[in-house]
Amino acid sequence: MTEPPKQSKQPEQPEPFDLARLLAERGAERYELHARHLNHQLPRMLHTIGFDQVYERAEGAYFWDADGNDYLDMLAGFGVMGLGRHHPVVRKALHDVLDASLADLTRFDCQPLPGLLAEKLLAHSPHLDRVFFGNSGTEAVETALKFARYATGKPRIVYCAHAFHGLTTGSLSVNGEAGFRDGFAPLLPDTAIELGDLAALERELARGDVAGFVVEPIQGKGVHATPPGFLLAAQELLRRHKALLIADEVQTGLGRTGDFYAYQHEAGVEPDLVCVAKALSGGYVPVGATLGKDWIFKKVYSSMDRVLVHSASFGSNAQAMAAGLAVLSVIEDEQVVANARATGELLRVRLAALVGRYELLHEVRGRGLMIGIEFGRPDSLRLRSRWTMLQAARKGLFAQLVVVPLLHKHRILTQVSGDHLEVIKLIPPLTIGEREVERFVEAFTAVMDDAHGGGGLMWDFGKTLVKQAVANR
Repeated sequence: MTEPPKQSKQPEQPEPFDLARLLAERGAERYELHARHLNHQLPRMLHTIGFDQVYERAEGAYFWDADGNDYLDMLAGFGVMGLGRHHPVVRKALHDVLDASLADLTRFDCQPLPGLLAEKLLAHSPHLDRVFFGNSGTEAVETALKFARYATGKPRIVYCAHAFHGLTTGSLSVNGEAGFRDGFAPLLPDTAIELGDLAALERELARGDVAGFVVEPIQGKGVHATPPGFLLAAQELLRRHKALLIADEVQTGLGRTGDFYAYQHEAGVEPDLVCVAKALSGGYVPVGATLGKDWIFKKVYSSMDRVLVHSASFGSNAQAMAAGLAVLSVIEDEQVVANARATGELLRVRLAALVGRYELLHEVRGRGLMIGIEFGRPDSLRLRSRWTMLQAARKGLFAQLVVVPLLHKHRILTQVSGDHLEVIKLIPPLTIGEREVERFVEAFTAVMDDAHGGGGLMWDFGKTLVKQAVANR
């Protein structure tokens, strides 16, 4: 009697990819995974300052943790979340573009979405004519630097001390902060001047080799605006010397300062090149855009042989273009720029009223929903001794002492404006209103009361930061 043939064992089929299951199984490892495989200093820093929170979901200007506690976001992902998180119009646009199954990035056709987004951006920039789409703010700046050099035939860019224009090699060459530049030389032969120093700009232009001047109308580091009249006067100098004005609006653009662009606060200013990014993404798909005058683009792309002389592999992809179109539609339909202007003014005025009340609080400045809160040396002996202790260890520690209780006690996320600065920068979603202003002002007042009343927990944490700062030297 013959035996029945043995059934061969079928290989186990792998489970189909399931993102929800993966997050449920491995999400708790987030800090460990980051420490092992990514920038190991980030989780270390977050643990040290007590920012190692676990947020479960987000919507608008709020996060929620696993216990259902809400956190007010006054940081907006460094300005990326201009409309807050998960705006329904942007979400729908992305669902729609994915469902459309477009023939995207064929490289040998012209899809409609990039042209439509360029048209909509240029409608807010009537003196400009063309757009190049890349993938980030630093890429938008890199594009402007290349275009300025090629269009003018000159090698050098002038920039401002303490500027931040990005961290790739070209944009790093016009980054005005030594801490970012150290160890990455040689960079491009560019030259820094002090923000607002027209005489220095004129001296550099007189050398005859300057292609352009790149400037943030309001510097993100420290929240310092260009002095009144500076941009217009700089523009006139640049035109006289056949050099270009490059406005870096990566953080300040798309309504952040209460106008669509921050340079529009000064009548008559018409930059030759404008860089935008961050909020244009809707917080979903990285995108950057460099807007410029027709003659500049026509000089760079001067023949069919030069058609790809500057390009980006993922530039103008359908998802990014759809997100950008949705963002601009929301900005227009929901009067986001006007809200940023009115709400920002309310917040700035409410905070400025506290300056005379607290000796550690020295100045509140900014425009729209880009506000800097600066702290300084107090007059009273008791507070001055504590301030001196922090300053001796590392400048900027007091601002960190304010940021930490804002998060821990009041569930408000903020940031110190830059390394070694006693400035907190507020760049919340442009959709916040009076409720969020009230919540922040009440929380900030409570933290200031604690600091000036000798609150033990706050200053005890300061000692911890001092030890950490000394250990890192």
